[in-house]
Amino acid sequence: MSIDPSLKVKSALKRHRNVLSREERIKTLKVEERWAEGDKVLGLPKVAHRKLA
Repeated sequence: MSIDPSLKVKSALKRHRNVLSREERIKTLKVEERWAEGDKVLGLPKVAHRKLA
């Protein structure tokens, strides 16, 4: 029995995801200077995540 193509994990991280992890959101907020060390990690503001062409 073979695995359905949608269940393969090979390219899971290359695919566009609608939801960022907390670590990715903090990294983006640091670049935008909207988060500083010592700020709370809960209740982070939303971060726009655009799909790259």
